[in-house]
Amino acid sequence: MPVPTADAIRELAEFRSDDAPVVSCYLDVDGRRFIRQQDVEHELDRLLRGVRSNAGAAAEDLERIERYVRSGLDRSRTRGLAMFSCAALGLWEVVPLPVRVHSRLVINTAPALGQLEAVVQELERFGVLLVDKQRARMFVFEMGELIDRSELFEAKPRDYDHLGERDLSSREKAAHHVEELVAQHLRHATDVAFRLFQEDGFERLVIGAPDELGPVVESMLHPYLRERLAGRIHVPPTAELDEIRTAALELEARIEREKEADLVARLRDAVGAGRRGVAGLEATLQALVERRVDVLLVSSGYEETGWRCDTCGHLCHRGPTCPVDGSRMVHVDDIVEEAVDLALSQSCHVEVCVDNADLDVLGRIGALLRF
Repeated sequence: MPVPTADAIRELAEFRSDDAPVVSCYLDVDGRRFIRQQDVEHELDRLLRGVRSNAGAAAEDLERIERYVRSGLDRSRTRGLAMFSCAALGLWEVVPLPVRVHSRLVINTAPALGQLEAVVQELERFGVLLVDKQRARMFVFEMGELIDRSELFEAKPRDYDHLGERDLSSREKAAHHVEELVAQHLRHATDVAFRLFQEDGFERLVIGAPDELGPVVESMLHPYLRERLAGRIHVPPTAELDEIRTAALELEARIEREKEADLVARLRDAVGAGRRGVAGLEATLQALVERRVDVLLVSSGYEETGWRCDTCGHLCHRGPTCPVDGSRMVHVDDIVEEAVDLALSQSCHVEVCVDNADLDVLGRIGALLRF
């Protein structure tokens, strides 16, 4: 499965078409909800039903999307699709995703990237190190897909278990030797983890180890890995790959919610203090137009209609006259998507927050400001 990078998303964010429509289609293809291929096609039909009769110049793009979906999909690792098409200018991008998306179709002058950005920021590249006293397995995942792995098995000597009671001194020496062998094994395991970090790079590291070994493993990690440590999962080295992936993704999702909560708390404090923060749609759009935004925060699923001035780039919740140059603005179905795209084009960090009541109270959108 190709992995969308931040750079690839920014390239899409820079794509503009003044003369031809750009169609963005997010399609939920989750096999747990849509068991048969025809169920997926019915979901697409539901999206297309409302736009087919007025498709105009976008008709070719809609046909292209329909052909792709109806040609059959490998959904073994794919739960969502993001498709972007502008036939007139040669744009055709299909991004399979390992998580569900909200089925949605947008026709505009630029790709609608809000959902894709939300998925990419949540599913960073992460490492998983699983250890016990004899085994170690190291995995690197990106977008939920395994991209690298390494396995290590170092058996302990068995003959020590058969020493008699009268060999107390020998048993003590054997126990000490076993402890040394376990410590050596853990060092080897952390060396493997660091080697894969050097080869692949990852933003976070998750550890699965018995309670008595966890602190020891953490103390042996290279400083670069310790600063990326995200927590522990209760999964043994013998677990199946799907169990490992699921546990790590669940931990990552929880960490992402915590990160979102911290950013929203910073926003709430900044807005309350009246400096370096704005909340609500109009104030946030104004800050974006003035290029003052450092971090844009948006509630997942938030949509509003609005207006865009193609002369000066101004975005407004209300129109139709541009307050900057007086020209007539273009009505857009979702000004929030426009705000996300503008933020990405300005190299702002975009945080799409899931089920954050504090951000909802602030107006479902806000921004931490550079100045």
